[in-house]
Amino acid sequence: MSAFALSLVLVAALIHASWNLVAKRSGGDTRFALITGLANAIVWAPAGAWFGWQELGGYGSTQWLLILASALLHTLYFVTLLRGYRHGDLTVVYPLARGSGPLVTAMCATLFLGEALGVGGWAGLAGIVVGIVLIAGGPAMLRSLFAAADERTGEAARAQRDRLRAGVGYGLLTGLFIAAYSVIDGYAVKYGGMSPVAVDYFGTLVRLPMVLLLLLFAGGVAALPDRAYLKQVWKPALLIGAVAPVSYVLVLYAVQIAPLSRVAPAREVSMLFAALMGGLLLGERDRTARLCGAACIAAGVVALAWQ
Repeated sequence: MSAFALSLVLVAALIHASWNLVAKRSGGDTRFALITGLANAIVWAPAGAWFGWQELGGYGSTQWLLILASALLHTLYFVTLLRGYRHGDLTVVYPLARGSGPLVTAMCATLFLGEALGVGGWAGLAGIVVGIVLIAGGPAMLRSLFAAADERTGEAARAQRDRLRAGVGYGLLTGLFIAAYSVIDGYAVKYGGMSPVAVDYFGTLVRLPMVLLLLLFAGGVAALPDRAYLKQVWKPALLIGAVAPVSYVLVLYAVQIAPLSRVAPAREVSMLFAALMGGLLLGERDRTARLCGAACIAAGVVALAWQ
């Protein structure tokens, strides 16, 4: 992976960890996903119009199917991520989601896109996996995860264990959605003749009715965001809608010039930033173990970059 591609990934990682911190603090739900999508569509409308004018005339059924599949997977990803943040810790949900997703993505890229990692690449991937476990809590997390409840277990301990299990479950499920949309979007920009901005923006436009239907199906018109909710979340939603696409577009540009099997795991340097933010700003526990995990991930990223 070239130095330029790596620099794109590093900038994207910092932006990604930052907006995830905002999402965690917002406590948002599916309504938040809808408002964020609307903000994205409005803020990025000029760029979307420009790239649409350049590209849409050349799109066929393949490109539109890729956009539809991408939109569906991104919708499921974001709704699952927000639910995970409401029921688990950032430093559990985020590393498991961001780590397991690119791990599966790298495997899919080697199997279906003809890419090869090599010995150093697989070693780097192993370092990332170890880092994921450490950031998510390490051996103590695994013991707590499988601990059986009994009458001697205090209410606070049971609540913490349930929160951990929820964080692990939602983190891994989110990771599967990340892997799926990463392969779809990577194929779109490498082989589908689509620009990264177009993939992200038109996917956003298709996602909006999907999220709206989810809300209506869950609770009818009453489930839609009201004025009080808009007043509560409009600032973080606007920030995420404006900034989050930057991180993903940078990654897709990196995918155009470097193998997906290297770019996807290299994004996990964002967990170094997430570990710092979760420990310093959110007061989450086990900061030392999570920083060690972040170091393992950084070493793995270096191995992938220079393989």
